[in-house]
Amino acid sequence: MFPEMEALPRRLVLVLPTTGKAVRTARETTEQVVTEWGISLSHPSVGPALLIVSELVTNSVRHTATVCEALTVLYAAGRDTFAFAVHDRHPHRPPLYTAAPGSGLATVTELTLELGGTAVIRADTDGRGKTIWITLPL
Repeated sequence: MFPEMEALPRRLVLVLPTTGKAVRTARETTEQVVTEWGISLSHPSVGPALLIVSELVTNSVRHTATVCEALTVLYAAGRDTFAFAVHDRHPHRPPLYTAAPGSGLATVTELTLELGGTAVIRADTDGRGKTIWITLPL
């Protein structure tokens, strides 16, 4: 289990193929998860979360489809936190905080920080994959 999820009581793991359909499925699943967990779709963190999930899954599909067949989206929530992550088995760890202005990752970081959240990249222990974690306040 991922340490970020252990402290949060609500959890879901979604495995998707690295195809374009993964983006839509991840976004729809995110909407369903927040609704089922009692988080209003009008909460200020939800719209940005949908955009961030879409961007991270898009990047994973775009850059890893040739090296891995699946990606994983992880969701977790507590009373005042919504966390989600995208994991793939590509070793490249893109720079979140020095991403080119206007890029998708720059947008991810900007939205996360504006909401008072955190963005972290963690390498797999074998160095052959990574997880990008986003934590947003509720």
